[in-house]
Amino acid sequence: MSATAPYAGPSPIRRPLAAAALLAALVSLVFGLLLAGAGPASAHAALTGSDPRDGAVVDTAPKEVTLSFSEAIAVGDDSIRVLDPSGKRADTGAEPKDLSEGSTVRYGVALHTGLPDGTYTVAWQAISADSHPISGAFTFSIGAPSDTTVALPSQEAGGGPVGVVYDIARYAAYGGFVLLVGGSAFVLVCWRRGATALPMQRLVVRGWLTLTAATLVMLLLRNPYTGSGKFADAFDLAGLQSVLDTKPGAALVSRLLLLGAAALFIAVLFGTYARREDEREKKDLTFGLAVGGGVVAAGIAATWAMSEHASTGIQAGVAMPVDVLHLLAVAAWLGGLASLLVALYRTPDIGSAAVRRFSAVAFGSVVVLAATGIYQSWRQVGSWSALTGTRYGQLLILKVALIAVLLAVAWFSRRWTGRLTDTAVASEEKDAEENGAATEPEEAAGSPADVDPERAAQLARQRAVLTATKKKRIRDADPERSGLRRSVLAEAAVAVVLLAVTTMLTSTEPGRTEEEAAGGSTSASAPAAGGPVNLSMPFDTGGQNGKGTVRIDIEPGRTGSNDLHVWIDGSDGEPMDVPELKLALTLESKDIGPLPVVPDRLAEGHWSASGVQIPMAGDWKIDVTVRTSDIDQVTIDKNAKIG
Repeated sequence: MSATAPYAGPSPIRRPLAAAALLAALVSLVFGLLLAGAGPASAHAALTGSDPRDGAVVDTAPKEVTLSFSEAIAVGDDSIRVLDPSGKRADTGAEPKDLSEGSTVRYGVALHTGLPDGTYTVAWQAISADSHPISGAFTFSIGAPSDTTVALPSQEAGGGPVGVVYDIARYAAYGGFVLLVGGSAFVLVCWRRGATALPMQRLVVRGWLTLTAATLVMLLLRNPYTGSGKFADAFDLAGLQSVLDTKPGAALVSRLLLLGAAALFIAVLFGTYARREDEREKKDLTFGLAVGGGVVAAGIAATWAMSEHASTGIQAGVAMPVDVLHLLAVAAWLGGLASLLVALYRTPDIGSAAVRRFSAVAFGSVVVLAATGIYQSWRQVGSWSALTGTRYGQLLILKVALIAVLLAVAWFSRRWTGRLTDTAVASEEKDAEENGAATEPEEAAGSPADVDPERAAQLARQRAVLTATKKKRIRDADPERSGLRRSVLAEAAVAVVLLAVTTMLTSTEPGRTEEEAAGGSTSASAPAAGGPVNLSMPFDTGGQNGKGTVRIDIEPGRTGSNDLHVWIDGSDGEPMDVPELKLALTLESKDIGPLPVVPDRLAEGHWSASGVQIPMAGDWKIDVTVRTSDIDQVTIDKNAKIG
């Protein structure tokens, strides 16, 4: 070869190796940046307040300890434990009582009577409505603070080695879903001849195997992940039964059942469908597979929607089907991209028509992703401050940036697709086959009787390898296909990172609830303001002896548990009995309430209610309904600053 021969660039073998190395470095860099400044993954629900408050010193022992949360939670027998200074249980050990009212989520445990002075520890653990475990601990003191032998747990729920393996399984499950659904859709919609290609079969089957294995691992580890954190408890039958009774457990079992149907779909797609030669029959089978596969794919996607962020919070009825569409669009785009990459590098005969059909599918997927993504972003973030000031919002910004990069690279792929032709390649491959036949080893010559069958088989394998090598050289020399392969490989590199960030979003507390929890927690833990509330409200029901005055005392007049007393005086100033008395508390600025209060009659003209819960400080409206006869009643109201 002449020394002045033009440089042909890197060899076709070195290009994918270099790109793969670049992909690995890019993934490592992004994960490093994301995890370096991140603490443990937050869950959807958060503790917003307690009674007694964290660090509070109370004069007398409370009858119960209550905890308030920003979202619905699932609790068990030992979800809330109160420990005395020596580490013994100070609560009765009963299952926490559900004290929730309206939009306020609150649970409480009763304490033993006669508790001595000292510092008490409250340790709690529960399951958020979006399937993530949450836990925490705080202290309060009776009489005065004291030393305590109780050590606060250093590991949050869902952490440790079990949490690491569980999170890896979650990542693998999303990846398997993308390959399974996206690869199948690519074969049915874009490249039907791909059903006979072994690399395409392997891609889809590996996606099914990955998703199935990851789902089984998550099901087995669900009990230790939300509880003890020990691998040995993965095979605890009682714990597994308790998992099956939960929403996440039911979702995982449903996914396994749907994966059984997916296995049948794969068998038909790469078996009966691949062997079918009659075009009319194949068209009918394509329609049936598309409908059946679409139903199964939507069902599998729904197992995520019904158990994670979409299933809780505002507009859950709209968010869950939107989440299903979002997941299907991700799978069609990214899974189809992986299929195209495999087809370009591992198969000899994918044509330009199939590439152009995938380009159309990818465009439609991006449109669906944009529409559903905008809605999800509004629902989970809700404000500019949450977008820039929370981890969820920052991950969302990174995801949008990665999508922009992916679309930019896809634009180059679309340009290569427009220049792609099949004629020259087909002609050169035909010449290669003819040349390969002309240069067969001379040992193949002679009469069939002189040729040893074993030798003939060996020669056939040699010819196949020679022909495949020539075809690969011809494909690699095609500048349009080489350019398309490089741009698709770059798309796949960005897509891997995008999928990782998307999976992180599913385990991160949404920005909207993080801000609300922070705000609620601040007001719940602030020192109590003011003191006892005293109100006086005249009333007139319009009937005989229908005039009087309602006097209300609320003590201590702060957030948490309060005692409420009501006195009614007649127009003559003497105590007055009435047939019915009802109260309701409303915090209109936070859309809390009305919280009903039905006091008990203690004496003539005197009613009382204990344990009245005030969940948040603010300007509360107190409505009082007084009925003085069968037909005469009136509702009066007055505002009071509480907390």
